[in-house]
Amino acid sequence: METVVSAATSNPLHAQPASDTAGVILRAEQVTKVFPGTVALDKVDFNVYQGKVNALVGENGAGKSTLMKILAGVELPTSGHLRMAGREIHLRSTQDAEKLGIGIIYQELNLCPNLSVAENVFLGRELAPNGVINRAEQRRQTRALVERLGHSIDPDTLVSELRIGQQQIVEIAKALAQDVRVLIMDEPTSALSQTEVEVLFKVIQELKAAGVSIIYISHKLEEITQIGDYITVLRDGRLVAEERIAAIHVAWIIEKMVGKNPAALFRKQAGAAGQELLRVEEMTLPRHGGYAVDHVSFTVREGEVVGIYGLMGAGRSELFECLAGRHPTATGRIYLRGELVKAQSVAERIEAGIVLVPEDRQRDGLVQTASVEHNMLLASLQNYLGGLLPHLVRAKEKAATARLIQELSVRVASPGQIITSLSGGNQQKVVVAKGLLTAPKVLLLDEPSRGIDVNAKSEIFSIMARLADQGYGVLFISSELKEVLAMADRILVMSRGAITAEFLREQASEAALVAASAVGHGLSTAAPAASATFVSSNHTPSAAISGTDPL
Repeated sequence: METVVSAATSNPLHAQPASDTAGVILRAEQVTKVFPGTVALDKVDFNVYQGKVNALVGENGAGKSTLMKILAGVELPTSGHLRMAGREIHLRSTQDAEKLGIGIIYQELNLCPNLSVAENVFLGRELAPNGVINRAEQRRQTRALVERLGHSIDPDTLVSELRIGQQQIVEIAKALAQDVRVLIMDEPTSALSQTEVEVLFKVIQELKAAGVSIIYISHKLEEITQIGDYITVLRDGRLVAEERIAAIHVAWIIEKMVGKNPAALFRKQAGAAGQELLRVEEMTLPRHGGYAVDHVSFTVREGEVVGIYGLMGAGRSELFECLAGRHPTATGRIYLRGELVKAQSVAERIEAGIVLVPEDRQRDGLVQTASVEHNMLLASLQNYLGGLLPHLVRAKEKAATARLIQELSVRVASPGQIITSLSGGNQQKVVVAKGLLTAPKVLLLDEPSRGIDVNAKSEIFSIMARLADQGYGVLFISSELKEVLAMADRILVMSRGAITAEFLREQASEAALVAASAVGHGLSTAAPAASATFVSSNHTPSAAISGTDPL
């Protein structure tokens, strides 16, 4: 029998029977999964309705990914049953799932960086009718799939050469290449621009029309209410609620996920900024006859949170990488507290006080085989040396990691726990901790909330606000308009490598940010917010432009 918990249910952990029992193509019944020391899933029921978008939400660690791995044949349940079209099924491998038409797009990209786009799309399913791989046909089909997703990525390009957003497109194309009845999408839009998200949503509607059932996991709750048909909420490995999307709203979802009122989850008050801390002048990064970063200049004051918004490809990540010393070909001047920074390499920039928390925490921020403690200490090992013959002092290391675990509320059983056993939100805190242990003056956070749940986002943003209150300069990139508007004291908008507008917190609106991000893209734009400062093509601030805020 289908399990539904309505918004009015008095005890959310006790499911109520529903009257609508038709149309369930895939069902998990009383599924439990026990790992050593933890119960990841506790007697969970989950329904997948045919030809519908079935949203699954919950905090990091709620059990979503574990449930999806069971449905995809990656993990075996400790107890419970799976049924497809009413018949009990046993999935002992991903091949078993694929034979039944169950495909998955993983949250952490499952691609081979040393293979081409086309080779990744057809990996394990090569087109070889005569025993010889038909590479031309694989390239043709890959190109068509990528174009269907609104991109023109060359099928012969190595995946390692693609930015994370493009890799996400390849991951989606790889799933679309399969003949699926049920498609699991685990955070498919976490690295996509708004335009790319809209294209993906059109593809999802096409799949629904063809009878494909979508399981959609996302921490972007507005997306879920926009595209979902049904929603299931997990908390601490248990079923909390199932409901039709049409009957609920975002605040209901958040309350079910975190068990508290969502009104106070994000920072509301603008911070009080002090003296100028960072000045960047004419930062430039040449690329392909043009500029990935195009003569960018800006300042950051002590205690200020500066948000950077723009479309994918606007040059935001490249700007942060230039500041962090990752690009030897970059030019420009950086001043910290009025003194010119002469350091060039990443290590030298860290020593000077500039540290980057990268967008792709799995690839660039963490060592997957190392512990929580070792990941935290990687960038600051020289601080824990002692003795006549220098050696690492364990007591100092343990004290430092224990302090950061407590200060950032990292949920971990032991500092020696392997990093991959943590939820995405806690992994992100470890990357932030690694940066803080270098004693930075300026902290650069590239998409710090990517792929983490609403409560973990709140915690990350609280950390950012607390660091600003302690006098740090905090710069962060976000593709989420609401996050930028909620968190930033000042907002810089980038397009085509250049800063196109600057807004104080009270001036900014969603429409104004979108308008400024579209400059140079040939897109229709809304009117800017009143008193916003726009930057002209010669990179000098123009006079404030008055306008009417269309919102």
